[in-house]
Amino acid sequence: MAREKKLAFTYNAPVTLTFAIIAFVVLVIGWITKGKSTELFFEVYRSKISVTWFVRLFGHVLGHGSLSHYASNMTLFLLLGPVLEEKYGGPTLIEAFCLVAVISGLVNIIFFPGTALLGASGLVFMMIILVSASDLRHGEIPITMILVMIVYLGSELWTMVVSHDNVSQLTHIIGGLCGAIFGGILNSRHSD
Repeated sequence: MAREKKLAFTYNAPVTLTFAIIAFVVLVIGWITKGKSTELFFEVYRSKISVTWFVRLFGHVLGHGSLSHYASNMTLFLLLGPVLEEKYGGPTLIEAFCLVAVISGLVNIIFFPGTALLGASGLVFMMIILVSASDLRHGEIPITMILVMIVYLGSELWTMVVSHDNVSQLTHIIGGLCGAIFGGILNSRHSD
């Protein structure tokens, strides 16, 4: 007699799931505080260096301006995160998230002093390129990665030229470039 298998939920990608949950909590707290908590801790902008400045430098990737902003980022984030977490491990993914957050935050502070930046789109675009770079091997570059970079970076550059919102496109490009660099570094480590 065949035994029925019980269906169980698994917390299959702890870094990815925890990030998505924290970002949702940040969004809800932002609603409750009418955006004050988001402005204070989860947007990066030029200000005096302080403890909250450092929190914003890392935490701006957790902040989102609306439910649709959150949903558009988290849809791809939750799709790509488990794949990357399985391939590279949670700690490596956290390092990549922190580096993209700091790099994009500093670029925003330096080049766009009057603009606040928030959201996980830089991380998402880093993840898109990193997934497409996951087949990098010593001496081989996947054509799919080249096409993703051409299509993705080309569309972002085009949008920068015709749009007035250069900050978000620059964040996407920074995330994509970080994904390509991390992909090369991480895959060279895994192939040794």
